[in-house]
Amino acid sequence: MDAFLSRAKEIETIEEAKTLLFEQIPSPSATTIKALNLALSAHEGQKRKSGQPYIVHPILVAAITAMVSNDETMVQAALLHDVVEDTSYSIEDLQQEFSLDVVHMVEGLTKIVEIRDEKLIPSGSDERLINSALTFRKMLIASIKDVRVLVIKLCDRLHNMLTLDALRPEKQRRISEETLVVYAPIAHRLGIARMKNYLEDLSFYYIYPEDYKLIDDYIKSNAQNLQFKLNAFIQKVKNVLQKDGFLPDEFEVIGRVKHYYSIYLKMHRKGVSIDEVLDLLAIRIIVKEPIECYRVLGLMHLTFTPLISRFKDYIAVPKENGYKTIHTTLFDEEGIVEAQIRTAQMHKLAEFGVAAHWKYKEGVDRVNLEWLESLNYQSESIEEFYELAKSDLFSEDITVFSPKGDYYTLPKGSVALDFAYAIHSQIGLNAKEALINKHPSSLLTTLKNGDIVKIIDDTRPHLHCSWVDTVKTSKAQEGIRTHCRARIKESDTLSAYNILATLFHHESETIKEMTEALGLKETLHKLPNRIDYFKETIRKTAEYMGAREVRFWELLKKGYKKPIKKEIEHFMFFTNKALDGVEFDYCCHPKMGDQIVAFYKDGKAIIHHKLCKKAYEKIVAQEPMIFVKWRTSKLSRYRLTIGLQNQKGVLADLLAKLTKLDLNVISIELGIQSSESAEYCQIEVESSESKKSILSEKISQKFKLIEIINLDDAYNNK
Repeated sequence: MDAFLSRAKEIETIEEAKTLLFEQIPSPSATTIKALNLALSAHEGQKRKSGQPYIVHPILVAAITAMVSNDETMVQAALLHDVVEDTSYSIEDLQQEFSLDVVHMVEGLTKIVEIRDEKLIPSGSDERLINSALTFRKMLIASIKDVRVLVIKLCDRLHNMLTLDALRPEKQRRISEETLVVYAPIAHRLGIARMKNYLEDLSFYYIYPEDYKLIDDYIKSNAQNLQFKLNAFIQKVKNVLQKDGFLPDEFEVIGRVKHYYSIYLKMHRKGVSIDEVLDLLAIRIIVKEPIECYRVLGLMHLTFTPLISRFKDYIAVPKENGYKTIHTTLFDEEGIVEAQIRTAQMHKLAEFGVAAHWKYKEGVDRVNLEWLESLNYQSESIEEFYELAKSDLFSEDITVFSPKGDYYTLPKGSVALDFAYAIHSQIGLNAKEALINKHPSSLLTTLKNGDIVKIIDDTRPHLHCSWVDTVKTSKAQEGIRTHCRARIKESDTLSAYNILATLFHHESETIKEMTEALGLKETLHKLPNRIDYFKETIRKTAEYMGAREVRFWELLKKGYKKPIKKEIEHFMFFTNKALDGVEFDYCCHPKMGDQIVAFYKDGKAIIHHKLCKKAYEKIVAQEPMIFVKWRTSKLSRYRLTIGLQNQKGVLADLLAKLTKLDLNVISIELGIQSSESAEYCQIEVESSESKKSILSEKISQKFKLIEIINLDDAYNNK
């Protein structure tokens, strides 16, 4: 594939592009020729940014598609993928000329609205994230009907990345950022390893040019030495296999230096230089039968010392996308080498993923695509959808088991509650405890590869809304958010009745009847949170009461007064009651900016966290309540994960720079890989900056920012 893509990158003429295409399809069908001629006619006169004829791009996308799939209907759709979007041709025109299969694929590709060069938004803006997320969702929805749409789209993006040098640097970076966070993860999940690696390395080149050059210079300057090491290790492996009875034509050993972006991630996560990355080299041992994989594994572990913590058997327990290979890491005299052991059939699936089904037709397992349908999240927030999908698409996996032996693939770092939701959303909702390897454990216990987990559930929910920041899977996050939104909405509605009842000296049930008569039933949950809605509801309720038999003047006799704003300490109240002070109950400890409620007792406001269990009991019991909100502007709370080199004084320097950024450090935790090298640190901070993207850009200028999470109202869709 290296040589093929190198040729594709250099092609500038239509004839060269056609030659490359027909090398992949030596005997094209009449329909493929018709698709090519229609595309040539439709795009006639159009030019790319580089100045080359535009039609070169669809032809080369078709060539890449043919190389990974060999499916001519996909090639035809690739040739026509820009015709409807960029020319006068319509879907109806194509329906008269091509099969429904081709037309549906072109239609799916057309519905994915590309972020064109001129429409790209600056890197730090929220709008850029929203546009990327919209593209992401449209790609996934279009592909649920036909996953081939995704494969063609990936081929399209790969060719765009190969020719990105024709654009201005800022556009190169923006397109590369989207490729890294949208397209590479999809290629990863579809199992197309080759394409994922190319997309990552090409993006890496444009996003982090200095880091790319550092790795490139090192690999090139040490190329001969690395190749000698690789050749020597391969020869040792071959000798071991032949000595045990394998014939030379019964196996193949392939060696490689790991791709640049994977090296960069190792450096980044472990806080080390490239000289300290131990496992730059990897080999693949390809045999004929699955049972031989285990024979080879035994020989490797008997000959070389294995690093057991890095051993994974994806043959016995395949990845969710169908990937099967044994992974092990071996100590050699010269260092550490990662070894992958698989059959030729497994190799095809690993290299081409979902596309292998069309490329090889027979003898290749179908890729499991159930995960694709599970990405159709219900979240209304496009950013939230994006975060959920990203966490599902691109994470290292672990495998855990039920007591019956059923296995579940979860992201690394998942907790027992993630496992509960993986079984069923209702089990996740009602889970109260876990047995991990027969030991009673918290639902927030982090799971390890191979754990046996049993969930003990109840007939009612036991969730805490704060758990949304601990679980790793989108299914668990979405389940917790859905439950907590429903609970908050119910609590807000009941609080609204209580606040109005306190204000008007009436029973909550009477207020409920009045507000329903006023048509406010579906919107009343807004009252405890929005002062404008609160004032408007007071006006409507007062008018209603004055027009009914209740007689509004009777309320005046009972001491009803017009509510006014009252500010005490950090709080602003809107009430007609005398307020002598503010107190906090012992049961909860709301922090600045948390969602709160206020009960009225003996002339004082009693403040609770809105999600406090005791507060909920008081709300249900219809205790007197008053409107409250924070008086001062809220500080946003974030969790930062920062790559940190293990050097003297680095922590003090980090804290000093965070202070200069006007960040209040609440807690700090160092993640340690071993006793000598810190991988990263995790810090919780408060900031007056409410936009995560702006803060992220500021921090990234000074540190290796791996992740930033807004901890405010994580369960509440704003």
